[in-house]
Amino acid sequence: MRRARGTREASEAQVPAGASETEGSSEASEASEAGAKRQRPWLRLPRLSALRLSALRLSALRLPRSRRGRRLAVQGVMALCVLALLPATWMRVGTGSQVGTTADAPAREVAMVFGAGLWKGRPTPYLAHRLDAAAELYRAGKVKVVLVTGDNSRVEYDEPDAMRTYLTERGVPDDRIVSDYAGFDSWDSCVRAKKIFGVDRAVLVSQGFHIHRATTLCRSAGIDAYGVGVDEPRDATWYYGGTRELAASGKAALDALLRPDPRFLGPQEAGVAEALASAAP
Repeated sequence: MRRARGTREASEAQVPAGASETEGSSEASEASEAGAKRQRPWLRLPRLSALRLSALRLSALRLPRSRRGRRLAVQGVMALCVLALLPATWMRVGTGSQVGTTADAPAREVAMVFGAGLWKGRPTPYLAHRLDAAAELYRAGKVKVVLVTGDNSRVEYDEPDAMRTYLTERGVPDDRIVSDYAGFDSWDSCVRAKKIFGVDRAVLVSQGFHIHRATTLCRSAGIDAYGVGVDEPRDATWYYGGTRELAASGKAALDALLRPDPRFLGPQEAGVAEALASAAP
């Protein structure tokens, strides 16, 4: 055993010498590579950062040098802005007299609330404010039934049921609430309210920046609609919603003109008629 241990110690004692030889060969290899790089300059191309690449792209986008070219470019930008604002302006002007507050809303049998997202299974603040307005309409006797329309395309995401729970917590009877689980967008909600649930007249509830579009779409779908716009503070969410409406208004204008079928139509449902029957004295 002593002899074996001595052999191991002797072998370990020889390691530094071998290591120095390895380090020497490694330094020689690095020196040869450095020389090769000096002979091949394309290996030393600078690495452009993402910021520099973006700057190069932007520098390529220059205004025309001639005065006429610059004038045409400005006119083109102005024309695009007008086209972007035209649908939203048309909807706002066309529904001006059909939009107001909960106090202004006429008596209709049905209130229709559009989904606006969930947070941890509960309505987002914007959706909660819509539901608060619908509950106020119900307590005031202006509506008898509330149709909640939203997205339930995934098992773990159920807007209508969350909206129903919120309304019942605020005094609206469960049998006066009807759920539309396929209201994937505003046009789908309006068409399904008319064709599936048989709604002819309704008070629509949404935020102010969305209510003109919703009212236009529901009226195009054949519903005598009055829109209640819920006021919100002018925060980042409000400005985002207003900006989003510019893009959504273009699609809405096409929907109102072309009137396509919703993503899912399905058979007719008697939910609204049954709820109204239960509300009859």
